[in-house]
Amino acid sequence: MAIGTVDTKILWGRAGGRCSKPGCDEDLTALVESGNYVVGEMAHVIGSKPTAARGTPEGGEDSYDNLILLCPTHHTHIDKAPEGTYTVDMLHEWKRQHEAEISNAGKTTIFDDFSKLRIAIARLLASNKAIFDAFGPMSSAAQSDPSSNAYLVWELRRIDKILPNNRKILNLIDANEELIDEMPTIRAIEKFRAHVESYEKHVYQRLDSYQLFPSEFSEVFS
Repeated sequence: MAIGTVDTKILWGRAGGRCSKPGCDEDLTALVESGNYVVGEMAHVIGSKPTAARGTPEGGEDSYDNLILLCPTHHTHIDKAPEGTYTVDMLHEWKRQHEAEISNAGKTTIFDDFSKLRIAIARLLASNKAIFDAFGPMSSAAQSDPSSNAYLVWELRRIDKILPNNRKILNLIDANEELIDEMPTIRAIEKFRAHVESYEKHVYQRLDSYQLFPSEFSEVFS
């Protein structure tokens, strides 16, 4: 049974497109732009077959709960090492810690004035826009050569960069809510929050429609 699309997207998104081995943090989509392939590997925690590394008689499932995102080097190390070197519990802990770091990015960043918060958010918005302009559906790469790997890069980049950046923006806002006291700004933030929730659902499980990015949010924070 092949790994499903939704499980793949959730794994890549929650790992931020980076190797989950502590201390590695390699960007697993860095080489996609120069070739039609993906660097990251979705490794089974419990081997998919009884004879596989960390295998069991019934075999591990091809699901998000039994997968960990790794670079090729560390995937090889954990599967080739002597039995017991990298245990199931150890890999689950790697995954838990790594995904927590991605999810919590920005939660503890406290600024002493609104202008610093605005600049931090503007940088993340600029990063998202640069990715959209380079690889999105309206990019020159996608329009000039429909058979190129631009769509693949776009799918991965919005999962492992845009979605985490959106969450980081919300984390920064929530950590610095005392700096925000103007109602137009608060309304723009709540519209952006609705967009983030809706867009995530659309990326993971395509929706007929979703809440679009509110222009007033970029007017406040760009």
